[in-house]
Amino acid sequence: MKNFLFFVASGMLLFISCKKPDYEKILHDPELYRSTVKKLNDIVLENNFPPVTASRNYAYANIAAYEVIAAGDPDHFKSLAGQIKSLPAAPSPGKDKKIDFQFASLLAFCHVGNAVTFPEGSMDQYVSELQQKAKKAGLPSDVFDNSVEYADKIAKHIMKWSKGDHYAQTRSASKYTVKQQDGRWIPTPPMYAQALEAHWGEIRTMVLDSAAQFLPPDPPVFNVKDKKSKFYLAALEVKNMVDSLTPEQKHMADFWDDNAFKLNVVGHASFATKKFSPAGHWMNITGIAAIKSHADFNTTVSAYAKTSIALFDGFINCWYLKYRSNYVRPETVITKYINPDWRPYIQTPPFPEYSSGHAVISSAAAEVLTSIFGDNFAYTDASESEFGIDPLSFKSFREAAKSAAISRVYGGIHFKNACLTGTEQGKQIGGLVVEKLKLKIK
Repeated sequence: MKNFLFFVASGMLLFISCKKPDYEKILHDPELYRSTVKKLNDIVLENNFPPVTASRNYAYANIAAYEVIAAGDPDHFKSLAGQIKSLPAAPSPGKDKKIDFQFASLLAFCHVGNAVTFPEGSMDQYVSELQQKAKKAGLPSDVFDNSVEYADKIAKHIMKWSKGDHYAQTRSASKYTVKQQDGRWIPTPPMYAQALEAHWGEIRTMVLDSAAQFLPPDPPVFNVKDKKSKFYLAALEVKNMVDSLTPEQKHMADFWDDNAFKLNVVGHASFATKKFSPAGHWMNITGIAAIKSHADFNTTVSAYAKTSIALFDGFINCWYLKYRSNYVRPETVITKYINPDWRPYIQTPPFPEYSSGHAVISSAAAEVLTSIFGDNFAYTDASESEFGIDPLSFKSFREAAKSAAISRVYGGIHFKNACLTGTEQGKQIGGLVVEKLKLKIK
């Protein structure tokens, strides 16, 4: 009888010791990380961050979170130090300090997210809520303090590194000069806004050797005199396509519009509507994939980090090409040479046409997500539902990227060549990110 009671007691102790503390169930839930990224996404949207700047916000915040995870789980995840440009080794967590690395990664994400966005302190309330959640869930006070301290160290480490990416210098760089020359980009209605982030191609890349890596051939030469020239036929193709859009094509154009700041003009009144930027949309897709695949917390963080790096480098590469080519938008050509009353289906953004930014970054993100979650990963994307746009379902990330690319032609804001070229451009960028960054140790 004594032996029986001994074995029962031992079994109960073993069960209790194996049972996860309540705080781990709450703080280690990958859905919490997805919600945290969405919080930053909302701040980016609310404060009108343009697409390229948004990609910078996501990249640095996710890298901070990932470096915490890599420090806490070195047997399964490898630090990005030495893998991406100029990033030094992260501060050590110390051998004797108990740290909840998942909680610390959430805080590090928020601290960096706070630092790269505005207004100042945008995420303070959310950080306070996370901390209260941890305390309420029973996170021991010493672990809480150590986690907060380590998150702060990593956040400062990442922000110090970020200062060398040339972002500050581009804030005061010379303005883009608009030249009224045939074939060259000029501002378009209704905003007639000046060129957006004309110096973004000078930002330090993370994986690409330089912003000029993987540049495609030049687009067709401007020629409207010859009605059979590649250029004129390309403009006519956009016009005819927009003039005969099907409901499905309109849905696709609206779904991938991702205009961070659309100016609506009604009579003498004007107002703005906002959506997620292309990078924000792909951050949402990353979360959808992580949830559907039942990825754990650490894998979820690594997926966000790797995807955000591809988005960041993709935008730098594309923007370098845009302002090197200074290529004219279809709207400018069609309204001047074909039909002055013609308008695109969606609003033309304020920067040169070639190549398509959405095509580039979507394809780059698709390659990374495919490497993580597999090809033929079917999913339904409801990211745009909060803007009143019905979900779309895709058989794979690559199919989604192609949908995003062609949607810009349906929208009337890109020539088809820019989208096909951009897709290949992004595929090369994403492939390089997959090849060079080894985050998860098999």
